[in-house]
Amino acid sequence: MSGRTVSARVGTLLLALWLVSILVFFAGQVLPGDVGRVMLGPFADAQAVAELNKRLGADQPVLIQYWRWFSNALTGDFGSSLSMGGPVAPFVLESLKRSAALAGIILVFLVPLGVGAGVVAGLNAGRFIDRLIVMAGVSFGIVPDFVSGLMLLIVFGLWLNWFPISGVAPDGAGIWTNGYYLILPALPLVLNLAGYIARMTRAGVIEAMAADYTRTAVLKGLERREIIFRHVLRNALTPTIAVLATQTGYMLGGLVVIEALFGIQGLGNLVLNAAKARDFPMLEAGVLVMAAIFVLSAAAGDLVLALLDPRQRRRASS
Repeated sequence: MSGRTVSARVGTLLLALWLVSILVFFAGQVLPGDVGRVMLGPFADAQAVAELNKRLGADQPVLIQYWRWFSNALTGDFGSSLSMGGPVAPFVLESLKRSAALAGIILVFLVPLGVGAGVVAGLNAGRFIDRLIVMAGVSFGIVPDFVSGLMLLIVFGLWLNWFPISGVAPDGAGIWTNGYYLILPALPLVLNLAGYIARMTRAGVIEAMAADYTRTAVLKGLERREIIFRHVLRNALTPTIAVLATQTGYMLGGLVVIEALFGIQGLGNLVLNAAKARDFPMLEAGVLVMAAIFVLSAAAGDLVLALLDPRQRRRASS
């Protein structure tokens, strides 16, 4: 990939993030509520509310407020939380860590299950095992994650008591204990996404098996295992890797229902609670970080696809 192409993609990424910041800030301004009134309570004196708004700069024109907020956000300063009574950044960072831990557990199960099932289905296209994997993937994929999460919680958390019903480990727990507490919250997303990843992988394997380079390898007399690992999987998994990169963005910021169901104070739950409390600084910071994660994940997926697929590199350089 040429330097000019990289510069263009970086510029597009920065422009997208800037536009997202504008949408996030002005959407926060549209929400009903008054900063001073939220901080002082519904029965506070109107003069005291006006003085607090003036001290916070909430009475200034919207464009001035946006520039002050955006310039401070570039340095990591998102202001003070109206509901928590402290700087916003540490709360967002801690919530992001919890979401990242959950996303990591999801990927630990999702990658081998989805990719493995897709490879098996692709190598046995048209057979019973292929139809079974596709049918199972579609069946689990159409079930909403909150429905499967509730069912898994009842069966494995309450009836069988195999896993804790909360996704939060006790204070001071080690990495393995924390991972154990996150297994049950991770399973609904694994079941929901594994079928999609399997179908993507299956399609790539079938296409790679029918490609000219695979036929050439067969005519050369190479062993089947060598053909699969050196030629088929190398080309078949490229779209799957790009899809996993984009799905990671969803796992880091879009698991609001799962986090609420299992009591995980992740980024999605943080944004939900901030919206309920009319905590504008926390809400704007959380949504901005969430949007940045989605944009960066999509850019990472494009980059991986361009690096691994020669056809993408040729199109990017042309």
